Amino acid sequence: MNQIKFGTSGWRGILAEDFTLKNVRIVTQAIADFLRTEKCSEQGLVIGHDSRFMGELFVRETARVLAGAGVPSFICKHDTPTPVIAYEIMRRGTAGAINFTASHNPYEYNGIKFSTAWGGPALPEVTAEIERLANAMLGEACYHDRSLDQTVRTGLVEEIDPMPDYLADLRGKVDLEAIGKSGMTVVFDPMYGAGRGYVDSLLVESGLLVQTINGARDPYFGGMPPDPSPAHLNDLVAMVKADKQIALGLATDGDADRYGIVDADGTFIEPNYILALLYDYLLRRKGETGDASRSVATSHFIDAVAAHHGYAVRETPVGFKYIGEFIRDNQIVIGGEESAGLSLRGHVPDKDGVLACLLVAEMVAVEGKTLRQLLADLYDRVGEFHTARTNLRLSMELSAKIDDKLASPPDRLAGQQVQELITTDGVKMVLADGSWALFRKSGTEPVVRVYTEAGSAEKLVRLTDAAVGFVEN
Repeated sequence: MNQIKFGTSGWRGILAEDFTLKNVRIVTQAIADFLRTEKCSEQGLVIGHDSRFMGELFVRETARVLAGAGVPSFICKHDTPTPVIAYEIMRRGTAGAINFTASHNPYEYNGIKFSTAWGGPALPEVTAEIERLANAMLGEACYHDRSLDQTVRTGLVEEIDPMPDYLADLRGKVDLEAIGKSGMTVVFDPMYGAGRGYVDSLLVESGLLVQTINGARDPYFGGMPPDPSPAHLNDLVAMVKADKQIALGLATDGDADRYGIVDADGTFIEPNYILALLYDYLLRRKGETGDASRSVATSHFIDAVAAHHGYAVRETPVGFKYIGEFIRDNQIVIGGEESAGLSLRGHVPDKDGVLACLLVAEMVAVEGKTLRQLLADLYDRVGEFHTARTNLRLSMELSAKIDDKLASPPDRLAGQQVQELITTDGVKMVLADGSWALFRKSGTEPVVRVYTEAGSAEKLVRLTDAAVGFVEN
């Protein structure tokens, strides 16, 4: 029997293979047992799901097991974005949430994301204990459940709709009036996921003309992973390119914690650039002051913006939970990752693709420029940054050697001296001119992820070739 293993964003598995009702009940019981040891089980948990198969059934079974353990549940009525669940944790003061989502992964996956009382994803020491408790029960399931009807009557289960309170909060964080005054046309693509009715409803409220595509619930996500990356946003890109009146294309992933942005000419603007643009916008236009945070795999573009304005950037391991701690403690203006997650000071300490899309719309409306024009302006002020990510599948021979290679990195790469070696998460080589390469092993498959960044497209090609060569030769 496969062991239950939590990754950077929870426990995920293939439906009917390892993600089964029995295993869901076991993990739920492990979470209930953990909450009892922390003496916070009486605060209850928010329980939600995205638009995947069997979400409602998993939620009901979770509520039954929690009720058997005496833990109250607040069940979301509909499929609900991850950031909305995070907001509801904080608003209600619950002990956390169990969220059934596999985020941007293909339709055959589902997962449990456990968040704790501070609203962010559980930290590794918490998930390690839940893993231990759950795996100890795999041989014989030691969970207890109660009839859902009975638990509703006794008040242990309450059905809730967290959408109105979350949207009300966003109205105080995004300038809908400025967005509406722009008169621009926007296309929104929720990718058949839980973000339906969030970004588009507030944009319509602002007075914009908004066209929504892929806006029905579809557990198959149209046959593609609900991942707002260039490979999966063909519908959105085609629509923006076909209509010269469209100023912006916006997308959210399956649970709306990630975002995808398409400029007026159909160009996909990668999250590394969006993060830097929004940080600069918040400082220049919205009167924000303070540092930023990014993961070790994220572009140093935001570092250049911070330095330009007299601030610093805090680097974290990969996984938004680490950035979320800075947001929780009010230490940064904005935090984000290259994988399209960001949040702000005063907001939830978890990724929020809904907020990201709305802030980009506000920035374009207020500045009166396309994203590529804004990017060119920022390049003029802080310099250029070009990034790449390459996934290298390792042969058995390379798999056996890769640990030794990474333990003894070279002194030079792409003809330059390695000035700094960072081992926060993987091995990151920072070169003399500020360019860098990061090597991170996958925890689930024989793959090394190679992240590279340089000051020009030409330098990026040379650096990426050298970084790949280091792994493969």
